Amino acid sequence: MRAKTIRAVATAALGCALVFGPSAATAESLSDAMVSAYRTSGLLTQQRALLRAADEDYAAAVAALRPTIAYALKGGLTRRDLDTTPATPGEGTTNTLSASATLSASFLLYDFGRTRLQSEMAHETVLMTRDTLVGVEQKVLLRAIKAFLNVRSTHEKAMLQANNVRLITEELRAARDRFEVGEITQTDVSAAEAALAFAKASEAAARGDLMIAREEYKAAIGHYPNSLKVPPAAPVTVRSVTDAKAVARRSHPEVLAQQRAVKITDIAVDVAHKGMLPSLKASGFASRSINDSDHYTERTSLLGAELELSGVIYAGGQLSAMYRKAKAQAEANRAALYTTVQNVEQSVANAWAQLAVAQASLQARDQEIRANRVALRGAREEATLGARTTLEVLSFEQDLLDAQAARISAQSNEYLAVYNLLASMGLLTAEKLGLGIATYDPEAYFNAVKDAPVRDVSPQGKKLDAIIETLGRATR
Repeated sequence: MRAKTIRAVATAALGCALVFGPSAATAESLSDAMVSAYRTSGLLTQQRALLRAADEDYAAAVAALRPTIAYALKGGLTRRDLDTTPATPGEGTTNTLSASATLSASFLLYDFGRTRLQSEMAHETVLMTRDTLVGVEQKVLLRAIKAFLNVRSTHEKAMLQANNVRLITEELRAARDRFEVGEITQTDVSAAEAALAFAKASEAAARGDLMIAREEYKAAIGHYPNSLKVPPAAPVTVRSVTDAKAVARRSHPEVLAQQRAVKITDIAVDVAHKGMLPSLKASGFASRSINDSDHYTERTSLLGAELELSGVIYAGGQLSAMYRKAKAQAEANRAALYTTVQNVEQSVANAWAQLAVAQASLQARDQEIRANRVALRGAREEATLGARTTLEVLSFEQDLLDAQAARISAQSNEYLAVYNLLASMGLLTAEKLGLGIATYDPEAYFNAVKDAPVRDVSPQGKKLDAIIETLGRATR
């Protein structure tokens, strides 16, 4: 029962992929698949949220350059019981109500630019996170491309295997008819039966591969595939691997992100050095207090201002250690940048070679298929004359089937190699591919919060709410 159920599901999956194939109106193109992946990717949604968090870190760093205003309100009741021997004036119980209000402000006047450098470092972190978002976008789109091509290739292979089963079934019927009249032996019939069993096993495997490919398609793109259009020729904008490497060095998100990381650690070195220097702060306060007892009422007003120059004389060597650590991290990031560029250039060269191999393989498979068809036609004619056995004809058919299946893989590999090359150059984004959709704008949220607005208070805060709601709708 379970085997029948699995076979039914596999048949349904194959039918969903094949039955609607001729309908061009409902067919999904590769661009449609990439657009769907872009709009439904949870990974992109996560990375966009991390980018907005980095935007808020910059806003917090900007806020550190501004004054801080605080208030304090106090109130209380004091009961005083005084009993002396001998008795004295004021003896007895006294109740006192007290209340006070204080408004204070503090402002950093000068810290040798340390806080300003921290805001610059936060801004560079924002830019690095944007580059990371581009890298995630490339991975999402490349996964969608792989899923699309895999469904197409597994579907074609499943069709090929199903057709092969029908063909061998007819040949087995013909072999049995010829055996009945004594033209061939039982060996030929058994060979045809074995070939049919092998073809059915291959068909089952192909259906299973198609089911797996459909699940990956849903995970990568957000829905199951119906019919899929033949993908168009992918754009290749460079003529040589040297040009491709040059483009990658300029535009690959991993290289750009690592360049930002180098700048961040360079700024961190300056911050650590200036952390050894003093800072100057100004503060002021105004307070009003009232003490109301049974015997008197006291009202007090205070105003005050002060300057504070503070610094560290000795911290056990901690500040020097932090400074040396920052320099070591900067050196490590420079080495990481060199390694990143090397890895990106290697990826470009690998993708270029894979594209050349895929193109050559596709041409060779076409020639192989033509030759196998000629050989199979000749073998069948010779078999009718008794010069070939059924087993030999089946062998020629299997050779043709293998060549056709290999061509399907070669064609899929050629498409994938082109898009791998684009990804290795940093060009596999919705904008650069011209998918024709509204893409996520990282500047919108940053521009709304870069001046550290006060939510629900300032007009800019209300504007920020509208932008957040718009961005949320755009990512659904």
